[in-house]
Amino acid sequence: GIGASAGGLESLESLLKHMPTNSGMAFVVIQHLSPDFKSMMSELLARDTSMRIVVVEDRVRVEANTIYLIPPRKEMIIAEGCLHLSEKDVSRGFTLPIDHFLESLGRELGEASIAIILSGSGSDGTRGIAEVSRRGGLVISESLDTARFDGMPSSAQATGLVDLVLSKKEFKTRTVL
Repeated sequence: GIGASAGGLESLESLLKHMPTNSGMAFVVIQHLSPDFKSMMSELLARDTSMRIVVVEDRVRVEANTIYLIPPRKEMIIAEGCLHLSEKDVSRGFTLPIDHFLESLGRELGEASIAIILSGSGSDGTRGIAEVSRRGGLVISESLDTARFDGMPSSAQATGLVDLVLSKKEFKTRTVL
C-alpha cells in the first residue's frame, strides 16, 4: 500500500520507474484526489512503468505485477483478496483514506503487508502504518530531505515504527522489496 498526497507524484514515479515489472507484488496507490477534476494518474504513471495500471472498481481481485489506483470520491479497503470501494462520507468532514486502507492491509496480509508513505502534507497514513507494523509488516517512508511536502513522512517517522527511510535516489538504487 502506497500513500501519497501533495508532491507525491514525483516520488511515486521514481519508485515505480525502477521497480521490476515482475516483482510478484501488487501496488495499491492511495492518494488524496480532488473530487472536482479527472485524475490523470494512470496516464502519468504509464510513462514510467510497463506494469498494468488499473483504476479500481468495486470488488476487483488483486493480482501481482499490477498497480491499482483509488478513484476520486471513494474510500477503499482490501479484504479476502479484493479491493472494496465505498463512497467517501463527506458529512464526516476531512477523511483519512490512506489510514483507512493501510489498516485493512495490515489486517488482511499481516507479515506480508508493506506500507510506503511518500510526500504529502498532514498525517494521513500514520494510524495505518501502526497497524501494518503491529501485524509484522514492513513500513517504509520517504526521506524528509526529498519529500516535496514532508508532513506525512515526518508524522510516520515520528511514530518510531518506520523500518526504512529512503530518498528518491535510493528508490532508484536499492532493491528493498
